[in-house]
This record gives sequence, structure tokens and C-alpha cells, in this order.
Amino acid sequence: MKSLLKFITCGSVDDGKSTLIGHMLYDAKLLFADQERALELDSKVGSREGAIDYSLLLDGLMAEREQGITIDVAYRYFTTDNRSFIVADTPGHEQYTRNMAVGASFADLSIILVDATQGVLTQTKRHARISALMGIKHFVLAVNKMDLINYDKHRFEEIKAEFTRYASTFNLDSIQAIPVSATEGDNITKKSMNTGWYDGESMLAYLENVDVSESIEDSGFIMPVQRVSRPNHTFRGFQGQVESGKIAVGDEVIALPSNEKARVKSIHVTDKMAEGAVSGQPVTIQLDKEVDVSRGCVLVKGENLELADMFTATILWMDDTELVEGRNYLVKVGTKILPATVMSIKYKIDINTGKHITAERLFKNEMAVCDLALSENLVFDKFEKNKTLGGLILIDRVTNMTSACGVIDHSLRRSTNVVWQETDITRELRAKQKLQKPITLWFTGLSGSGKSTLANAVEKKLVAMGKHTMLLDGDNVRHGLNKNLGFKEVDRVENIRRIAEVSRLMNDAGLIALTSFISPYENDRQNAKEIVGESFVEIFVSTPLAECERRDVKGLYKKARNGEIPNFTGISSPYEEPSDPDITMDTSQYEIDEAVEFVFEQLKKYL
Repeated sequence: MKSLLKFITCGSVDDGKSTLIGHMLYDAKLLFADQERALELDSKVGSREGAIDYSLLLDGLMAEREQGITIDVAYRYFTTDNRSFIVADTPGHEQYTRNMAVGASFADLSIILVDATQGVLTQTKRHARISALMGIKHFVLAVNKMDLINYDKHRFEEIKAEFTRYASTFNLDSIQAIPVSATEGDNITKKSMNTGWYDGESMLAYLENVDVSESIEDSGFIMPVQRVSRPNHTFRGFQGQVESGKIAVGDEVIALPSNEKARVKSIHVTDKMAEGAVSGQPVTIQLDKEVDVSRGCVLVKGENLELADMFTATILWMDDTELVEGRNYLVKVGTKILPATVMSIKYKIDINTGKHITAERLFKNEMAVCDLALSENLVFDKFEKNKTLGGLILIDRVTNMTSACGVIDHSLRRSTNVVWQETDITRELRAKQKLQKPITLWFTGLSGSGKSTLANAVEKKLVAMGKHTMLLDGDNVRHGLNKNLGFKEVDRVENIRRIAEVSRLMNDAGLIALTSFISPYENDRQNAKEIVGESFVEIFVSTPLAECERRDVKGLYKKARNGEIPNFTGISSPYEEPSDPDITMDTSQYEIDEAVEFVFEQLKKYL
């Protein structure tokens, strides 16, 4: 049986998405004779002066042909000798971004087109970010209209490098860049003589061979209940699709959220009895006893799914009406629909840079991280493991239109009766007892810049002066408090947030806290400053990268250059220099004693 590849074409307006797929089908002889004849006739009154307009194969709506743009998602099924395909040709116009997101939700691979004369545009980045949000791990960068730039290799490489940098934070499995001309057919179904410098496969050949299978570890059985079947008083079956794992007659399953247990009495796959079922099959399961199960419940075996009534989610807002905190919607996860309230918009995500931006409201086509509260507990899973139970949509309760789609990040286990407890011993009393002003000295800089050495020397001098201190070092903290965090951007964000919270507690205890962390992102340091408050002092250890790499005390730069350490700050991950630090110190310009004296001179106004 041939493998099936589900993919989408996306990108900005007029980048050639429909033309690319149309030309591929035409050249590969994958059209019926009447389709081919209709295309040739329609093209005579098209926009290419009688030449074949391949986009007409996909753009079937009258409005699409009149305007020369794609409006709705066009699905096409085709098969070659090596593989079967389902392609979703998605619109590029920003107004129809929601249609693109629908197409991305089903795909395993995304072909992102870029007009070689225009380069990577905002809509290109938006579509790439939405594709990543929807869990697509394989990208093809199709640099189109190469004929208009005389097949310039340098321009192709520029676009490839820019897009690769942009997509480096998406946790992809593969990115393949291919120079093409959708109108002329270069590198569509066969290698083009016009791009002799390109040593890769043609588009169709690559799609036939790319491996998009996921290496999923042995997982337990999960089946969201879509329908309860009661054909008569003797039969009660639970219908749905097996999302993961396998099930057999006699297996014990747990019904969530009730946590009731029962054994499988019978299994029907379509209308036939079966001894078992596997992932992807639609089934009807009958249990050996009555349990509390209805549409939206989940049957599981060997899996620990989460159960919560509050969670954080990353969403793409698709409604014309902006999102504001406190509004109520229906949230759909799997087969369950519940009333939900958007408690807070934590931050927007800048489409171009990925930076976090404080926001009080969300407008159409913007992405954000939000906290949601549900009317009751909901069963969900990690999106990486299970798209069905990890993805969500928000539905307008009045119009019943889909307002947003997104993924669940994590649960929020807050209790409604948790309140701040005032204590008699205050921060001011503790500071007075220690005869000092509690502050946080936040040392930031590249690895090897001398942060830890300088922070350690500054603490020694503070203690010699009779001050009460606590030094939080980046490596040391990761042995305990932040042991569970990695070095991806999301982990680094949480790493810094936790340190900021601990620093604030140290200040509340009357202590002078010193922190030594790379803390590469400006936004994270600003967030730390907001957490700590007015006692936050930012010390930028500005030692140049070349000097840090020359020192390479821990041998990390060498490993990063050899590709042994991914996401290493300064090499494969960015460091955003502080825009307005309180103190700046280049340790390559001073001996350690001189550096300490310089810092202390600057600290006088804070101590």
C-alpha cells in the first residue's frame, strides 16, 4: 500500500501557490483528459495572454478567478507510482488567514512559497508560524519566480538563510529549500537546466521521498468518545476514533473524567465484530458494566492524561471582533465542548520576531498566550503526543463561529480560596534588622563573559562589609530548582522567571540577592525587573563574543561550533544586549580587583 502525504501550500499573496500545484499536476500527467482540455480553454480567456494558467486548476471560485487570488482552501487528491497525496492549496491574503489555519490543521508538511523578487514577507512568517503551531514538523521553502531574477543563486541563498534563521525556533524536523518557477516549470517535476548550481531533487521527487513518519514511543490507548450508541435496550456502545495505542477485548479501561474502571466486552470496527483495534480506526466499544460515559469523555489504558479546569494556551485569534480579557466562549478539545472564560492575555507573539509583547486585547490574525478557566474539569494531553487532545478551538457563543484555534501549553492548578497572607514581620523590618537595603544585582552577559567570577567577587566584598547576601548562579540553580528545564527558549523564559521570583523572596527576607545568568532575552529581563520591582539593578557584563570564546572556560563554545550543543547563546541562539543597563562592565578591560571597585563605585547610589 502506498504511503499518504498530506501537505499544504502557503505563503503571501501572489507567491504562486496555486500555479505551483497546477503545473505539477499538469506536467506529471495527473489530470483527466477533460480536465486538461478545460484548463487549456479557460486559459485562453485568462490573465496570461492565452498561455496556460495553471492556477485555474485550483482556483475554482468565480471570485478567485476574477481577482487572481485564492480565497478558500482547495483540496486535491492525486497519486504517483511512488506515493499518494492530498494537498490543501491555502489562501495567501491576510484576510483569509483562518482558511490557511484550517488547511494546516490536517497536514504533515508545509510548502511555503516565497516570491524571489519580494523575499520573505510578514505573511510568509505568519503562515510559517501557524504551520509550526499546528504541529507541522516538515517545511519545504519553495523560492518561486526564479525566472524573474535570472535564476540568481546568490538571491536564492539569501532568502534561504533568512527563512532558516526565522524558523530556527520552531523545533522542526526538516527544512528543504528548492528554487522553482511555477509558471515555467523549473524544478517542479524534474530538475531544471537553468539551476545547474542546485544539487537537490525536484519538488515532486522530494515530496515522493520525504519521510514524515513520527517516531512515537509505545503509547497507551486513548479514545475520545464521540457518540453513545443505544440501538436497543440491550446494547450500549461508545463510538470514536482510536487516537493512540491499541485495545483488545478483555482489556481494562478507565473512563475520564469519572475515573471509573471497566473491561472491554466487545469491539466493532465499522459494522464488524473484532478482537482488537489500533490507532486510526473508528470503533464502537461495549463495556462489561454501566459506567458514567457520554460524548466528550475519554477512554484510556496505560496513559496518564491531565485533568484540569484551568490551563494556559497559545492561540491564533481569527475573529473580526477583538479578544479582551473576561470574555466567555465555548472551548472544544477532542469531542468535549465546555463554557470557558479568557482570564488573561499573558502576551502577544510578534509574528516577525517571536518576541513577547504585553497586550490587553487581541486582534484578528494575532497570536497570543492566554490563561483560560473552564466550567468543569477537562481531559487533555500534550500536543506533541496527541493533537486531538492537545489542540483546541474557541467558539463564539452567540454566532457559533470559530473565534480561535490553538494548543494547550499546560494546566493551571489554582485554588479559588488561595489568598495572600499578610505577616507581622515585614520586608522593612527584616531589612532594618540587617542594617541594609535589600536589592537584586542581576548580572547578565554571554557565557565566559566573567559574570560568575565578578558576582562572586562582589559578594565577597559585600560580606566583608557586613552585608547579608545570597548568590544565585545559573549552573548551580539548574542542579535543583530548575533541574527540569532545558535550554530551549521556552525553558529559558521559565528559568529566568523562577529566578526573578526567588530573588524577590530573598529581598523580602532582607537579603541582597546576586544573580549570574546569561538571560539572553531583553523581554525576559524586563519581566524579571517587573517581578523584583524597584530594587532590581541590571549589570551588563559586556565582554565581547571573541574574548568569551577565546576563554571558553567550560569548553562550551568548541562544542557549540562542532554542533554538539544546540541553541547555544552567541553561536546558534541570539543574545539581546540590554538597551539601558544600570551598570556596564567589560571584564576584558580590567583585572578582577579593578572590576569589583568599578562596580562598587556604581553601586553606591543603590546600597
